[in-house]
Amino acid sequence: MKTLEFGNIASDNVLIQPVDEHDLEGIENELAYITAAYGEDFRLIALKVDDWNNALSPWESPAVFGKENFGSGAPDTLKIITIICSDRNKNYYIGGYSLAGLFALWSAYQTELFSGVAAASPSVWFSDFTDYMKENKIQANTVYLSLGNKEEKTRNQVMATVGEKIREAYALLKEQGVNCVLEWNEGNHFKDADIRTAKAFTWILTQKK
Repeated sequence: MKTLEFGNIASDNVLIQPVDEHDLEGIENELAYITAAYGEDFRLIALKVDDWNNALSPWESPAVFGKENFGSGAPDTLKIITIICSDRNKNYYIGGYSLAGLFALWSAYQTELFSGVAAASPSVWFSDFTDYMKENKIQANTVYLSLGNKEEKTRNQVMATVGEKIREAYALLKEQGVNCVLEWNEGNHFKDADIRTAKAFTWILTQKK
């Protein structure tokens, strides 16, 4: 898994983001937005994920689009991230878009390493995930959730549950006393992923001020 570094390598605020090729195409827009909106330095470590449906999935699940099933590689990916985040004097924030957003949420249930979670349009339609949230307690104190207002308007019956699931996830986190927000963006799942991710990271960074 290749890592790419952006921002100030010496910063105490470290953003961790699993990315694919599409994310990398918009990474400069994302960085520019965070820089302008946050106003302080930060370091972004982007992990280039090749086998997206396996490396970011917490457990096996059948395909919901195409023929590629979801694997159970998230624990191995989190081990790599834990090694990267070895300096406990730093503040680590994990986030991402779509399945990477789901992975970020799941990761914060496994470890108290992360100060905040930036889950932009996370794939909370993933099988049994909100049930998992009910049965466990997240170890991060700050969580950003978002969704496009057209994402639940899809013919795919599994993915159409995303609106219901994101509302449920938000309510569960609020009930557990987590500092959490749910923001609705214009458009479907494929609109402005770079800016939506940037807004997610900016919000969790500004909560510590």
